[in-house]
Amino acid sequence: MSKPSADTVAVSRHQRRRPPLAAAVVRSLATAIVLGEYPPGTALPSAGDLCDEYEVSRTVIREATTTLAEKGLVATRQGWGTVVLDQEQWSLLDPLILDALFQRKDRLVFLDNLIEIRTTLECAMAARAARRIDDVQAGALSAKLDELAGLRDDPTAYTRADIEFHEIIHRASQDAFGRAIVSSIQGKAVRSPQYSGDPTREDIDLTHEAHARVAAAVLARDAEGAADAMRFHITSSWERRRPHDTTEV
Repeated sequence: MSKPSADTVAVSRHQRRRPPLAAAVVRSLATAIVLGEYPPGTALPSAGDLCDEYEVSRTVIREATTTLAEKGLVATRQGWGTVVLDQEQWSLLDPLILDALFQRKDRLVFLDNLIEIRTTLECAMAARAARRIDDVQAGALSAKLDELAGLRDDPTAYTRADIEFHEIIHRASQDAFGRAIVSSIQGKAVRSPQYSGDPTREDIDLTHEAHARVAAAVLARDAEGAADAMRFHITSSWERRRPHDTTEV
């Protein structure tokens, strides 16, 4: 049975001694499972071995194992111990699992899938926002677009305001589920260099033009136009920053 590599699953002594201990163990083991260091169908080390590995009590290991089971990563099987489950059973929108997925060598597959999901949900939300936006939200959207225009020389600040621009549209759409899903997966994706890229001023200018088209359609209460503008914005932006050579990841 292979053990997780030190750089992906080691929990520092400081982390081990800082409550809750189980949370540090869960993060470590969840990352190891998602990265394939414990393949599906294999058993985790025994509770005793995990206690030695992480220098924690059996109670902490039980708590950690229970949490991993709730995330769909493992199951306890009589005579086998704690067995790693297949990816189809994982709670893929769980923040810990998402974080680990974006560390995998094949993360580009998941990032492409994320863009597909974002496109579907955000186009629908843009259309809903165009039909439902009120005067206060319309003012906030216009103000955010003006703010973005002044941040085009600062990629980091522009990215933060970009997310806020989309959130205004999400709130105006009144689509609670769509907003929650996009927020959950996007919050982790932006940490991946393959998702965020390294935008140039030209990239930001193109993005800003797309933002302006989205805002104009939403403010004009043009639902179909808002959906089309959002689709173009998300897909064209990803096309510019997506790594074309999958060996890069």
